Amino acid sequence: MNGLKEVFRRFAPYFRDYISQFGLAIAGMIMASVGTAVSAYLVKPVLDKIFVEKNEDLLYLLPYAIIAIYFIKSLGTYMQAYFTAYIGQDMVKRFRHKLLDNLLYLDINFFNKFRTGELISRNTNDIERIRSIVSSIIPELARETITIIGLLCVVIYQSPTLALFALIVFPAAVYPLSRLAKKMKKISKSSQEKTSDITSVLSEIFSNIEIIQANNAQTKELNRFEEHNQKFFKLNLKSVKVNQLVSPMMETLGSIGIAVVIIIGGKQVIDGAISVGSFFSFLTALFMLYTPIKRISSLYNQMQDAVAASERTFELLDLSPSIVGGNLTFPKTVNSITLQDLHFGYGDKSVLNGISFRANKGQMIALVGGSGGGKTSLINLIMRFYDAKTGSILINENDICEFSLKDLRDNIGLVTQRVYIFNDTIANNVAYSGQMDETRVKEALRLANAYDFVDKLDDGIHTTLDEFGANLSGGQRQRIAIARALYKNPKILIFDEATSALDNESENAITKAIENLSKDKIIFVIAHRLSTVKNADQIAVLDGGKIVGFGNDETLENECEIYRKLKLGSLA
Repeated sequence: MNGLKEVFRRFAPYFRDYISQFGLAIAGMIMASVGTAVSAYLVKPVLDKIFVEKNEDLLYLLPYAIIAIYFIKSLGTYMQAYFTAYIGQDMVKRFRHKLLDNLLYLDINFFNKFRTGELISRNTNDIERIRSIVSSIIPELARETITIIGLLCVVIYQSPTLALFALIVFPAAVYPLSRLAKKMKKISKSSQEKTSDITSVLSEIFSNIEIIQANNAQTKELNRFEEHNQKFFKLNLKSVKVNQLVSPMMETLGSIGIAVVIIIGGKQVIDGAISVGSFFSFLTALFMLYTPIKRISSLYNQMQDAVAASERTFELLDLSPSIVGGNLTFPKTVNSITLQDLHFGYGDKSVLNGISFRANKGQMIALVGGSGGGKTSLINLIMRFYDAKTGSILINENDICEFSLKDLRDNIGLVTQRVYIFNDTIANNVAYSGQMDETRVKEALRLANAYDFVDKLDDGIHTTLDEFGANLSGGQRQRIAIARALYKNPKILIFDEATSALDNESENAITKAIENLSKDKIIFVIAHRLSTVKNADQIAVLDGGKIVGFGNDETLENECEIYRKLKLGSLA
């Protein structure tokens, strides 16, 4: 029950927003439950007064009573179903928003560890299971409980003695039901984990479909998916097996109680101890009683499924970012960025080993070196995607940790080698960082050498791009990404292999634009083609996580052997 208490504790702050809906839902539950109990009670006057005593007046009143009772019962059922569904859907919508809000601010390191498919599954499938507690399971439990109380009143009123014999079997069902519930929770948790696996595999397949088809690996991927699919099938079958044990078990136990009642009650009717109407009213209520009891047993198993999902969801909701910002106002002018003895690594693997240099306003700093030299890791530290193990990065003599993350990233424009394009218009992709301004969008596109091809499209800057920008070429996507960074007009610009997919003409045009932008900014450029950075103010050559050369193109050509080798390789 601890899991259920935790679900209620998490959702408690939302409950007060739905007082009127709760009131109407409870009214509906009472109407439905009372209708059920009254319909069972009516059996007595129907048999005794109409069929035994031949009361014709009651015979003509009976249809109206039946219609009224079932109308009230049906209306109550509808009210309960609608208003509890409204509460559940709205609460879960808000809860899902809260979960995503928390996830979006977690560190990049978290997203490297968690599979995308698993995060999607927890934000959709798991939360949907939690919704069933609020909008379905708890309301149904309440309704069935009220129904049971009403029918118990009828049963006990008609014959307390027979009620004792009929209901004595129920305590015997408690132990096996609790065992089934524990087993159900364990199966549910495994099933939810396997759902995450399936979502992750599908996400990976659809994201890499070109590679799969290029390597004729469809069968391989299908087999990989089938392994998870088969395990998911077996878990679901186990779940069905456990759930379906409840009904036959309750029916078997119930049949014992009913058999005893028929023998004892039948003898009482023959002896004249109770009337035929009372006995059949008792039996009707008893038969009707077993249905909500069976339903409650089944709902309890379903609740274990939802509780298991809630534990997985709350695990994510309780996470907090380890990288947090300070309260210092970001400077209006960035005069310098100073890196002081930076050391950084991923786990036990060291990537940066004592990086130090200074970049001043108006400078373009190029970072070059072989793969794995630490260039991108250095950029990640400036963006505060990660924090250095030791050392510091200063902006105007203040540690970047003193600025809020929002302020810091608002003032940095980043273009990565991996281009991110959203399924939205070109204008919205470019103006992604802030308010839409079409004039600024067009200017950013011109600076990125992208306006000519965008202007030729049927809808121009309002052209909707496919997912991942599939309706553009690689070079066009990269230019849109560059325009997005330029649109921010940030104080610091970072280009990580930003021109790798461009032809020479476009690359030269953008390189010149970048050089012009550096007059009032600090620009960092990572490049493998050294021709794009030969005019940089300073070039840092990284090798093995260390700076092995620092200076302009001419200086490094004369003094740094690794730079000469890189330049020869770039020209080859």
